[in-house]
Amino acid sequence: MEQDYTQLSRRAKRLQLAARTLVKSLRLGNFHSMYYGQGIEFCGVRDYLRGDDVRAIDWNVTARLGKPYVKLFSEDRELQIFLVVDRSLSMHTGTLSRTRLDAAVETAELLTLVAEQSSSPVGAVLFSSEIEFALAPKGGKNTVQLILSRLDNYEGCKKRGSHLAAALQGSGKILRKRALVFVLSDFRAGGWRKPFSYLAGRHDVIAVRISDPIDSELPDTGSIPFTDIETLKRAIFPTSSGVFRRAWRDAERERIEKWKEECIRCGGVPLELSTADDPVLVLSRYFASRERR
Repeated sequence: MEQDYTQLSRRAKRLQLAARTLVKSLRLGNFHSMYYGQGIEFCGVRDYLRGDDVRAIDWNVTARLGKPYVKLFSEDRELQIFLVVDRSLSMHTGTLSRTRLDAAVETAELLTLVAEQSSSPVGAVLFSSEIEFALAPKGGKNTVQLILSRLDNYEGCKKRGSHLAAALQGSGKILRKRALVFVLSDFRAGGWRKPFSYLAGRHDVIAVRISDPIDSELPDTGSIPFTDIETLKRAIFPTSSGVFRRAWRDAERERIEKWKEECIRCGGVPLELSTADDPVLVLSRYFASRERR
């Protein structure tokens, strides 16, 4: 018991230190809250979306282009951070010392601590085959502790199926103000594109695809039986065949490129994170790239 407490304490300190590193990167990442209405500085226009205040319509641009547009203003204010975390059964897989879910949880915990240290409201939706937890963005230590405790409590969440589409749709209903949304998932689900597009139309959405090295590189160990953890379908793969391993690698590259294109087309930002990666480095590089842009 004492050893477990010591390990948890060390892990908490490491996460706190890592979060401090990310706070500066986040602030430099140029995430400005964009909204319509009275603001400090006019920034431009965007397409009118259902539910927008008609008083925000830019009638000059609307008349010139023949479709409704609303004005955008920027203001220095708190940045809301929102996490959508996939805990479906496929996330419990991994060939290294940690699973995809371990990587997703560590990343989500880091972002939660980043929100606390930057005094940003934070909220989350956790899901598997159903929505398991949902909390609108709030400030304060109690909110941070609640999210961290729910993230850590996932050992029993082993249900088949992924409710990614419903989680994205629910997030859109929860979020009342523009937020920085991180979707942490392996994206092994259908029907997520439409709600993802709707969410990305109103918020800064970063799609973090959690992968594992075996997704692209198979070991040369002969014929190995594989079982799909979600569907329970079985197959034997000839991993000793170089042709098969190359085809496996090429197929994964095609899936990644297609996923990236779909994310961008839907208005989001694709970001890859492997179970072999350090989330701090991946997030720091992403925030740095935002600063350069």
